[in-house]
Amino acid sequence: MKIKLEKTLPSEIEKRSFEIIKKELERAGKTLNPETESIVIRVIHATADFDYADNLCFSEGAVGRAVAALRSGCHIVTDTRMALAGVNRRILSSLGGEAHCFMADESVAREAAARGVTRAAVCMERAAQLNVPLIVAVGNAPTALVRLCELMSEGRIRPELVIGVPVGFVNVAGAKELILGNGVPHIVAKGRKGGSGVAAAVCNALLLLARGEKEKSS
Repeated sequence: MKIKLEKTLPSEIEKRSFEIIKKELERAGKTLNPETESIVIRVIHATADFDYADNLCFSEGAVGRAVAALRSGCHIVTDTRMALAGVNRRILSSLGGEAHCFMADESVAREAAARGVTRAAVCMERAAQLNVPLIVAVGNAPTALVRLCELMSEGRIRPELVIGVPVGFVNVAGAKELILGNGVPHIVAKGRKGGSGVAAAVCNALLLLARGEKEKSS
């Protein structure tokens, strides 16, 4: 059996992928909001899952707020090392920001064990201690979103944006609903789908928008 493959230069693969995604969305009759389109497409590119055209929820003005925050040196906190590794820290650094993940810290593991809570919950408490403008990106642990909501209600943290895209079956959809009803600026993948790769893809889409805005104003 002959398999026909496209001849595409390495430098053109991403561009070609985006073209395919846009064409398939058009064939499916999906019209994306221009403000959020680049984020949705980048998440579909990272997952090959077109369901994200429907289940990614954006609070009003969330993208503009996040882009402005990143241009002003906002930091990013992730709940997993995998998401951290996926964030384009070169662009983030060029904008004056830093990326953090506390999941691998031994002190976090010890405290979580002593208190009988998850490391993800303790990580959100560490994020609250940074005392800088933050975007919090959660791609794995619903307990991180639950604790984040508690910290916000206590007035200990107020992120510029919450990216709530944990994946799984236990308390995942419910934790996302907490964010959706919290009033915090958010980008949330409703239901069970998500993951660290999705969290990183959303961060990178926002970083690219922020870099573009900075270049236009320079």
